[in-house]
Amino acid sequence: MIRPATDDDQPGLVDMYDDFAPGERAQGLPPRTRSRIETWVADRLEDGCNFVVAGDDRIVGHALYTPTDADEPEFAVFVHQSVQGRGIGTEVSKHVLADAAVGDRDALELVVEPGNRPARRLYDTLGYETVEEQSLSGGRRMGAIKMRRPLGPSAITEFRDRPILREDATSSHVEPTHSD
Repeated sequence: MIRPATDDDQPGLVDMYDDFAPGERAQGLPPRTRSRIETWVADRLEDGCNFVVAGDDRIVGHALYTPTDADEPEFAVFVHQSVQGRGIGTEVSKHVLADAAVGDRDALELVVEPGNRPARRLYDTLGYETVEEQSLSGGRRMGAIKMRRPLGPSAITEFRDRPILREDATSSHVEPTHSD
């Protein structure tokens, strides 16, 4: 189930991020140590618009934009490696886009590593456009692609009805549905 995050979700988010495999981290996120994860999650919950994906017994996904008062806040989405490839990232991202569009944000921005093909496919599907490709930072090789998703009036119409996820009782996969 996808729902807005609350402060009560902090322990579940910390547990999810603490269980991230090292290869699932991108650009230093989520942080590596539990104490840094706790601080990072608390800051996101305080300063951002957050949605979580709750599985049967734990949180398995998190998408957000921050800060909430920026015209073009930064977007991020994280899905636990145990449930990737099921469309969960796409659906929770749509909730964040809907909230940002209704909240009169001009756009959402993000930075993605060029080699992160699954994330790039997701962002392309969601309508993000490449703004800039960076290859060097302070003399170090740091490939990064800055992307932007405009949120004009058409985005409000596109995301007016937030999608919902429900788990089909007869199988273990998650199917996207739309609310009425």
